[in-house]
Parts: sequence; structure tokens; C-alpha cells
Amino acid sequence: MKREKMLKRLKKQKEPWDVVVIGGGATGLGVAVDAASRGYKTLLLEQHDFAKGTSSRSTKLVHGGVRYLQQGDISLVLEALKERGLMIQNAPHLVKNQAFIIPNYEWWDGPFYQVGLKVYDLMSGKLGIGSSKRLSKDETVEHIPTIDQNGLKGGVVYYDGQFDDARMALSLAKTAHQYNGVLLNYFEVTGLEKNEEGIISGLKAKDCESGKHYSIQARSVINATGVFADKVKKMDEPDVKSMIQPSQGIHLVVSKEFLPDKYAIMVPQTKDGRVMFAVPWHDKVVLGTTDTMKEKPELEPEAQDQEIDFILETAGQYLTKQPTRADILSVFSGLRPLAKPEGDGKSTKEISRHHKVMISQSGLITIIGGKWTTYRKMAEDTVDNAMLIGALPERKCITMNLPVSGYDKNLDLTTDPLAVYGTEKYQLLELEEENPALAEVISETLPLRKSQVVWAVKHEMARSVEDMLARRVRGLFLDARESLRVSEKVAEIMAEELGEGSDWVDNQLEEFNEVAGKYVIKD
Repeated sequence: MKREKMLKRLKKQKEPWDVVVIGGGATGLGVAVDAASRGYKTLLLEQHDFAKGTSSRSTKLVHGGVRYLQQGDISLVLEALKERGLMIQNAPHLVKNQAFIIPNYEWWDGPFYQVGLKVYDLMSGKLGIGSSKRLSKDETVEHIPTIDQNGLKGGVVYYDGQFDDARMALSLAKTAHQYNGVLLNYFEVTGLEKNEEGIISGLKAKDCESGKHYSIQARSVINATGVFADKVKKMDEPDVKSMIQPSQGIHLVVSKEFLPDKYAIMVPQTKDGRVMFAVPWHDKVVLGTTDTMKEKPELEPEAQDQEIDFILETAGQYLTKQPTRADILSVFSGLRPLAKPEGDGKSTKEISRHHKVMISQSGLITIIGGKWTTYRKMAEDTVDNAMLIGALPERKCITMNLPVSGYDKNLDLTTDPLAVYGTEKYQLLELEEENPALAEVISETLPLRKSQVVWAVKHEMARSVEDMLARRVRGLFLDARESLRVSEKVAEIMAEELGEGSDWVDNQLEEFNEVAGKYVIKD
């Protein structure tokens, strides 16, 4: 993928696009894959970078949702378990099977959770990925040697999926591109265009890099902007009532000494009724998450002290060593775009995670709610509606069995840091063979090689140091201070590839320092 080529295709397009997607997160990229793979002329516009917002800040889980089963939301669990199986099937280079253990400290916990998880297994059907079972105290300690043994009765093991969310987003962008989709980051939609009857006929947009404005014609326009969906909706209907309730979830990243084996911990009910996870990820451990209602959406939300303390305190109840602020390598925050409930008084953890597709009188299609696991089904439902609204030729969705770009089931996500590139891993290594200087390791701990920076600029539309260190590789999310340490080297490599000078490097470092500061826990 090259941004310059995408721009040329946008400029060459004379006929209206069949589908224009606003938003380059999980939902928007899923819609672009679905529409492009059906053969529709598809354009996606993202105001920042792909997966800049919520879609790179998840708990990194592909799951049916054990807690939704506990809440009795059977239809959501069934849908999510099916989609979990399809994600593992279609993107084995990005999604892997992850074993979770629920530690039991009360004698009745074991039978209670085992029965519930057997139902969870059965609901997975032929797309199941492992059978849950009871564990003795000794087995639980063997799998999680750092578990607090005081009062431990045993545990229950079950299986869900785990993935790299930002790399998944990028692979979806590449998949849409393979089907002739045009995708542009740093391209902001500034308004909607309507015909004499008041029906949406296109939109206005600005290339944030050049400052150039565009008028783009479209047969259907899809608002897939997550927590910012209300902003686009108000372009269509200025007085429309807000429909999004942002909910903040934060995660802390610590070293793997807190969870040295491959097993994750799942706490189904913390003292305030939330779910808590401790999950191995890229040789680190992710602790989270919180569920805090927010008034308005932000592109770069910040963790609150009470959220950090809550996670540290809760994790300490289940681990032999209490994690402290000094142990935190990175803290990241994301906003869930929940559909606002009718009436008041519902806490965010009670709001449904079902998705909704809405169509306004002008024909604007808006998709809200949902979660990463169900992105494909959300996209299918959305494009089915776009087919009607845009009077497009009827074509069936093919994404159920569509391999995601880079598909390779022979790579080991646990031990190979380049596995997330899928089949492109071998092209990346060819770069190093052609130019051995690119094999230089910039950081052992992230890990990061010079070739990855060059590859991201040449083939993955990385436009900034933040794009590179936050989403093309996950450095900022894994170790914020180490990312700051290598940022100058990364900026210099990128500048050379982009044909930029020292001013660009200085500006990039200033911008990255400001963003990265929010991922560092202050002493």
C-alpha cells in the first residue's frame, strides 16, 4: 500500500463510488473489506491513522464474552463465538488460541464456573478451540506459578482467542486494497453533500497532509467512526440526539515476570462487578480493564489515577507479587463506542455490546456498538444495507471464508515477533538480504529492526513516528520509555525514506514526545 498511489486513484475516479466509508478503525476497515470483496468501488477515509483510536487499544482478546453469558445475553455470545472461530480460521498469523484460568478461592466457584464454561464450549459448536476443565490447586499453581496460593482451592481453564489489534487493522486495510479498495489515512471528512431531494450524494474531505479539499461523489456513505459517530451524524442532522456513550477502558503493561507461563488469568467478578484480565502479549503482560463512563470522546484519552490504582490493587489480590507504579512499562486508554441506552442510570458495564445499523432520512448509514470480535458480521450487516440504499447490484458477502492479507498458518505467534507480518515476513527478510544494514536491531526489548521501519514507510502507509511505534510495531504500548529512547533513530530512518529533512525530524519528535508522555507513568 502506497499513499501516493491511493491519491492518484482517488483523483482519477470520475464515476461516483459505490461505497464510501468514513472511519479507519475495526468497523470501517471491515466494511471496506466486505464492500471491496463484493466488487463494489470502495473508498475509505480516516482522519488520522488506521486504528488510531479504540481499535488499537483493546484488551487484545478475540472472545465470545464469558461475562455476557453470565448476563444472559445468549445471542451476543453465540454471534461472537462464531466470529471468534472465523477470525482464527481466516487470520492465523494474527489470532491465536489463548488458555485462560479462573482461579477459585471459594469451594463453590469451581463447579459454578465449570458448568457455565461447558455451556460456553457447547455454544462454540464446530468452531470451538478447546474444552474447559477443572484444575486442582497443584495444577493451577503449575500453570500460574505467580498465583496467590493463600486460600486457593483450584481453578477452571477455558480457551479464547488473542490477537494484535493494530496489525489486524492494517491487514484488513491490505485485504481491502487487494480487492481494489482505495484507503487513505490523514484524510478528514468535513461535510456531507446532498442532492435537491435532500439525499446524500457524496461528501467533502480534506487531505490533512497537503491541505487540498475534495468533493467526492458516492452512491452510499457509511459512518463507521466509533466514538466520533455523533460528530458525523450531526453533519447530516445538526439537531440529532447523541447516540454514543463513551466508556473508558485502561490497560497497564508489565514485564512477564508477573505471569511467566503461557496461561492468562481471568477474574470474572472484581469488587465492583467488572471483569479483570492478566494476559501474556508480545513477551509482556497486559492487565485490565476498567469501565468508566466518559462525557465526550477524545482521540488520545488519558488514564485516571483511580483507574490505575484499581488495576494494580486487583491484580495484587491474585498474584504473589503486588505490581506497583514502578513496574508499569506502559499505560494505554481506549474508549468503547457504546450505544447510549434508553433512560438514565445504566452503568457502562450494563450497556449492551450489540451493534446497530441505522439509516437516516437522507440515506446516511451509521454503524455503532459491537466489538473487535464481531467486526466481520457488523460489516456484512452494514454493506447489506448499503446495497439497498445505493441501489447497488445484489452480491453476496464472501468474507466468512476470506483469508486476511498475510494469511499463513505455519508461523508461531508466541515465539516469532515477525509472525504478525504473515507471508510478508519473507519479503521483509529479503529486504535485509539485499541491504544487510537494514538487519540492524534498533531495540532488543521492543523488539525492533531497521527493516521494519523501512517496510512500514514503503508498504504500510506509516506517515509519522507515532504511526510506526504505536501501530506498525507495538512499541509504545509495550514499553513507552524504550519507545521514546529509540524515537530519534526511527524518525531519521523514516525521514530518509519519505524524502524529508531535519525540520520534519524535529517536528515528529516533538509530537511523539507529547503523545508518548501519556503512556508513561509519572513517578
